[in-house]
Parts: sequence; C-alpha cells; structure tokens
Amino acid sequence: MKPRAYVASPLGFTESGRHYLVHVLLPALADVVDPVDPWSFTSAPAVAAAERAGRLRELWRETGARNARAIREADLLVALLDGQEIDSGTAAEVGYAAALGRPCFALRSDLRQSGETGMVMNLQLVAFIEESGGAITASLEELVTQLGERSA
Repeated sequence: MKPRAYVASPLGFTESGRHYLVHVLLPALADVVDPVDPWSFTSAPAVAAAERAGRLRELWRETGARNARAIREADLLVALLDGQEIDSGTAAEVGYAAALGRPCFALRSDLRQSGETGMVMNLQLVAFIEESGGAITASLEELVTQLGERSA
C-alpha cells in the first residue's frame, strides 16, 4: 500500500498553478504515494457562497482545521517550495508536519536563493525537513525517486 502524502503548496491560487498541480504534480506523485490534495477540499463556489453569506472567516477557519486533520492523517508531507519568498501557509504546513514526526519532502526547483547565505531557502525550513527524515529535491523526477525509494 502506498503511503498517504499531504501535498502542501500555493498552487491553487492561480490558474497556471492549478494546471501544474492537477496535470503534472499530482499524477507524478500518484506513481509512488497516495497524494492528498488540500485544494480539492474547498471549491470556488463554496468560497463565493460563504462570502455572500458573510461567513468567509468561518470557512477559512474550517479549511485550516481540515488541512491540519489531513496532515495528521497523512504518513508524510510533500511541499512545493518555489518562489523568491516561500509561501507562508506551505511553510507552516511543513513545520506542523515535522512537529508531528511526519517525514517532509520538498521540491525546490527555483534557481534563486531564498534564505540565509549558503542556504537554498530559510534555514529553519531546511532544518525541519532534514530532521524529519525527508529531503529537499531540485526536480520533480528527483522527488518521485526519493519518495519511491522510501516507499519500497
């Protein structure tokens, strides 16, 4: 049985991100893990309805609680950490999963440095990922290989 992997990313915020998530990232991960896509938990119509009803804050709190539960129920976490500035929600999900003892694997394909000198990204994220027993990879192919080796 494949391990359940919570997929943390900011990809749901943009059309191009959603395309990459649905058509590239999730299918590639599905070869070696059972990916849990938190972006599939809440639909755009549900957000619009909550906004019309004046309960958008309540919906966001429910979303955060549901994501936390999904991380607790997952065997590991996969995070997309591209960008000059790492997405704060994704970074929080990595920290939460690492604190729970879940191995965290990151894809950082961005060529830019985003952290302290000599670090590919923020030193605390690097520490959480490495101490969790996970790894930081530079390509989707490398990420899938790392996850496959762990699942074997």
